[in-house]
Amino acid sequence: MKGQEWYQTDDVAEEYDSKRFSRGGRLIDRREKEAVLDAIGPVDDESILEVACGTGRFTVMLAERGADIIGLDISGPMLKQGREKAQAVSVADHVEFMRGDAARLPFPDNHFDTVLAMRFFHLADTPASFLAEMRRVSKQQVFFDTFNRFSTRSLYNWALPMGSRLYSRWEIDRLLDGADLELAGDEHDFVLPYGFYRKIPNDLAAGFRSIDEVVGGSPIGDHVASVSYWDTRV
Repeated sequence: MKGQEWYQTDDVAEEYDSKRFSRGGRLIDRREKEAVLDAIGPVDDESILEVACGTGRFTVMLAERGADIIGLDISGPMLKQGREKAQAVSVADHVEFMRGDAARLPFPDNHFDTVLAMRFFHLADTPASFLAEMRRVSKQQVFFDTFNRFSTRSLYNWALPMGSRLYSRWEIDRLLDGADLELAGDEHDFVLPYGFYRKIPNDLAAGFRSIDEVVGGSPIGDHVASVSYWDTRV
């Protein structure tokens, strides 16, 4: 797994949200949360597992909406941030944060209504095995996102500290077939890469986002999007 040691340091965990989801990164945070909620729908009393939950952005959000959720991550410092978030909004009784390996999920087959993983597959060295584990413990739905091979992200991917695994549509179809998952819906977004938005103020980012959405809504939009959200069924 790319960046495994990097993600487990205290300083990275403490600064993770502020570096990625401040300034123009705020609109990325909103859009990702919207994508998750659109795909999963009402979550009241639903059993959910978030794989590679990091600092618990989605875990806590879903707990606030009534989900019975477990957030699993390999990084103890990231999980500490998640627990603090849950305590701050009084949802700690709906959330369990657990340290574990996504390649060997410590749950029985068909255990959760939904399993999701955000910002995970770009780091996965063996994506097929991770997706198979997610499918194994889900009885209904698996949701995840990817960064796309033929997009603006590929132009600067080489400059990132750990790089990213980028996926073509053919590779996604092959992964879903291998995991015996059926595609129920997909969305493709962000012609401009995430890194661009993080570098500019939120007000300026909103203007670029409007242009981005126009291009994204055009006939070429899906083909040049840098991010895809995959909603699948068991």
